[in-house]
Order: sequence, then structure tokens, then C-alpha cells
Amino acid sequence: MLPTLLDIIIHIDENLAPIIQQYGIWTYLILFIIIFFETGLVITPFLPGDSLLFVAGACAASGLLELHWLFAAFILGAIIGDTVNYWIGNYIGLKVLQCRFPTILKKEYIDETYGFYEKYGGLAIFVARFVPVIRTFAPFLAGVGSMEYRRFLFYNIFGGIVWSLSIVFAGYFFGTLPIVQENLNLLIYLVILVTLATIVVIIAGIVSSYRKRPPVCPP
Repeated sequence: MLPTLLDIIIHIDENLAPIIQQYGIWTYLILFIIIFFETGLVITPFLPGDSLLFVAGACAASGLLELHWLFAAFILGAIIGDTVNYWIGNYIGLKVLQCRFPTILKKEYIDETYGFYEKYGGLAIFVARFVPVIRTFAPFLAGVGSMEYRRFLFYNIFGGIVWSLSIVFAGYFFGTLPIVQENLNLLIYLVILVTLATIVVIIAGIVSSYRKRPPVCPP
């Protein structure tokens, strides 16, 4: 029986090899889809990202996967995912949010978001690639803030390439070391812990920001 999604997230080091044996070349498509959804939809930040790239790199070092096909799958998944996420935020997210929360999502808040991404947007998009959860929300917020698409695309491509190459190469060169293999589950649990901590920080920031806003008085 194939492992469940939760199994893949928690025990990805044990489950990737069976998936490779079961699906062969189609594994690259599966990896592409996972990264696409992890970066492309704000509702799926829990999918494996960094850990998946690292373990896949280790599998390539062991001869189970081809390195160049891995790069193609991960880079395309990351870039296309962020692009879709951007346009969801740009065309759907803002309209939906304004419709559901008209008193909270005011024009001045949108202008502030737009100004933030105009000033720090490129760096934010690039750095977000290496931060779980933030990686999923950054392109969506860039779309909501109407960050210039050509600027977003440049940092999207640049960040997607650097992120994919660095993590996969790290797994390729270090993932087969005995000390790393013996503690890989610990590393993955650490990534999950960092992800959960990031979610808590984000929620705390949203709650704090909301509480500091002046109350909206009826006309």
C-alpha cells in the first residue's frame, strides 16, 4: 500500500524510495506536483518542501534518481507554483477578501502592501523561498499587493533556481553521510517544528496587527 500524505511528510526519507520503485520515471512528475502545490496554493503550506528536495538529492546520489531531471521538476514546480499563486492573489484573492472583509481590508491597507512590495518585494520573494510557510504566502501577497509582475517574475525565477539547486545539492553531497542518514528523521521533525513556529508567529502578527487597528465606526 502506498504511503499516505502524512506518512510522506513525516517519514519522507523512508517513503520516497518505494515511490521511485513503484512509479519509476513518473516520480519526477509526482515531485513536480508536490512542489507546485506547496508553492502554488495558500491552503497547502504543510506539504514537504525543503525536506523533499534534500531527500531527493540524496536519492540522486544513491543512483535512484537523475540529478538533471530532479532540477527540472523542482525548478519548474517552484516557478510555476509561485506564478499561479501570484495571479490567484492578483485576480481572485483581493476581490474575495474585499467582498468578505470590506471593513478590514481598506484601500489604505492595500496601498501599504503595495508600497512594501515595491520597496522590498524582490528581496522578500527571494528570501521567502527558504522559509517554510512564508514561501507559500509570499507570492499570494505579492499578487494582492499588485507587485509589478516583471519584477516578481525575475525574483521568482532567480529564487526558484537558487532554492532548488542549493537544497538538492546539499542532499546530494551530504544526504548519504551516515551521520545525516541516522538523524534524518530528526532533521525533518526540526523542519516541521520550524514550520509550526512560523505559523504561530504569522498568526500572532495578524492578531496583534488587527488589535492595534482603530475600531471601525458605523456612519
